[in-house]
Amino acid sequence: MHMNVLVIEDEPKVASFIKQGLEEESVNVTVADDGNKGYALAKASDYDVIVMDVMLPHINGFDLCKMLRNDGMLTPVLMLTALNTTDEKVKGFDCGADDYLVKPFDFKELIARIKALKKRKNEIVQKAQILRVGDLTLDMDARVVKREGKRIDVTQKEYALLEYMMKNTNKVISRNDIAQHVWGVDFDTRTNVIDVYINFLRKKVDKDHKVKLIHTVIGMGYTIKEVA
Repeated sequence: MHMNVLVIEDEPKVASFIKQGLEEESVNVTVADDGNKGYALAKASDYDVIVMDVMLPHINGFDLCKMLRNDGMLTPVLMLTALNTTDEKVKGFDCGADDYLVKPFDFKELIARIKALKKRKNEIVQKAQILRVGDLTLDMDARVVKREGKRIDVTQKEYALLEYMMKNTNKVISRNDIAQHVWGVDFDTRTNVIDVYINFLRKKVDKDHKVKLIHTVIGMGYTIKEVA
């Protein structure tokens, strides 16, 4: 089960139990032991599911979930709570949680819930027509581009270029391909219009980020991909 899961849990024994169990299921697990660290990690990488405790230092689970939803993050959230009350669950769902698990829980139940949330995420992303490369997302319905959850303002032509590149993630796209699909014309190969627009996108998408997504393939064209 190839998945990336963020676990935000301040009880070392519980965090270790979840991490060890998930890793035995071939899940990549990142652990944060307080709300601030959890928020930073959730914003920095793309996870399939976030598992968070309600009672966390610095930022509690309710507030953390609300913050992530306010940032436009769609990642499914599974909340862990010691209180098996309807009020507690309603509060969590109102903050944007997708599911609840009451402590102490059976590990098989946790795995089943996480798998169900992963499946739901795939359906939501597919339905919403969201293209994703690393922490860069492009919502084709709303025509909104975000990186690390922060909106990037792009012009109509920049958007069209980025959409075409993201639909062809990891592929090398020639200038001729770009000219035909984005501009609908065959450009004179001596013109640098495409290079200019690639630079516009680089400044907006990559400039303030350590991980660069837009790459030049010398003599061939351009590609967009997340380089590990």
